[in-house]
Amino acid sequence: MLKGSLVTGLVKMSEKLPPTSGIKSVCHGCRYLPTLIFALEKQHQLMKILHTADWHLGKKLEQCERTDEHGHFLDWLIEKLRSENIDVLIVAGDIFDNGNPGNTALQQYYHFLRRVKDTGCGEVIIVGGNHDSVSMLNAPRELLRYFNIHVIGGVPDEFTDQIIAIKNAKDETELVVCAVPFLRDRDIRLSVSGETNQQREARIKEGISTHYHQFKQHIAAYKLAGVPVIATGHLFAAGALTSDSEKDIHVGNLGQVAADQFPGEFDYIALGHIHRPQRVNQANHIRYPGSPLPLSFSEHDDRKQVIILEFEGGKLLKLEEHEVPCCRRLIRIKGDLETVKSKILQMTDQGLRYPAWVELRIDTESFIYDLDEQLQKLKDKMPFVDRFFVRQNRIRPAQNLDEQTEDYFSLADLNPKAVFIKKCEAEFGEAGFEDLLETFDEAMEQLQHPEALR
Repeated sequence: MLKGSLVTGLVKMSEKLPPTSGIKSVCHGCRYLPTLIFALEKQHQLMKILHTADWHLGKKLEQCERTDEHGHFLDWLIEKLRSENIDVLIVAGDIFDNGNPGNTALQQYYHFLRRVKDTGCGEVIIVGGNHDSVSMLNAPRELLRYFNIHVIGGVPDEFTDQIIAIKNAKDETELVVCAVPFLRDRDIRLSVSGETNQQREARIKEGISTHYHQFKQHIAAYKLAGVPVIATGHLFAAGALTSDSEKDIHVGNLGQVAADQFPGEFDYIALGHIHRPQRVNQANHIRYPGSPLPLSFSEHDDRKQVIILEFEGGKLLKLEEHEVPCCRRLIRIKGDLETVKSKILQMTDQGLRYPAWVELRIDTESFIYDLDEQLQKLKDKMPFVDRFFVRQNRIRPAQNLDEQTEDYFSLADLNPKAVFIKKCEAEFGEAGFEDLLETFDEAMEQLQHPEALR
């Protein structure tokens, strides 16, 4: 990680000079030579960190596998680690799409980690997200630590186990990472019966902020020595722009943390959970890199990226966004049938590795029974299109002629929470049911992460 030392060369050169040499006299006569060498060496230490998140290995788009696309990204990432001479890789949560990933997703994960060691990247830091199983991620962590791969699946029993010191060949600390995973309800607060939604939200926000502020006492010595400190997180920051593919996180969505609620001691905050790349409250050092693949059609226009940081002399010298190359386009087309057909015919071959997937949202007053046959005739002429995802939107006049309502014929658009909301609306009408939604979120989180109940 130490890219060179001018001081070491200077001292060696001085030893070859005659005793009367000015350089040799100064070097050997300086009482503070060790301090001078240490300070000058730190000024020339260059460290590069790559920040990525939200891989969602094992993710499907409806019933379509994304394995090839994930493989394309991981191959590209290995080459990026090598070509950019990356020292530390940080993955900020949601490595997998669910807590019980299939064999193919697990194979991709472990095969990637083995290949990282051939790139020259010395350290890997992985934190769990809301999609990840704490126990599954943590199971091999003792073995992985032997290869300098640090896994923090959930908040450990010992708070300071989240603090990872990255050292150079001289056993000097060059970087500190406060590896904070997704914070579950039990990690940040105790449930209080009878509290209102506002009190609950305030308590969660305070708990998240307190968790980060606890690091201050433990990193003070590093900051005093000029060592840069990075924090990670997997949460929903205030003001973040979302897509359709983020799963609601009970704790994270309620406790939307603003940029000024993170301690100022952190030189960079590497976040995950939001799939669109962005800064938090325009703070340049608090970033979501976004997911490397478009995980839903709402992300069809997003430029996917990873973020590379350069630290020199303990300071953040450079921050660059590196675009992840697209290997399959997700395309969204809306309108009536004739409009949709016209837009389909205007599509061109982009020359990508995998053919496009196209979502068609067709407005119609009545169900079009031969729609699949009509669309198949168009697709047969387009080898660069793999399949259409079709939604027929039934348009009918509402009681107010200035309004229209839409009925979606595809159940694929509905997730469990959407079904629950529809049921509540049918039962309670316009009456509020926010408390029920909070209870539903808690139940879903516990169902997805049963280890949180232990």
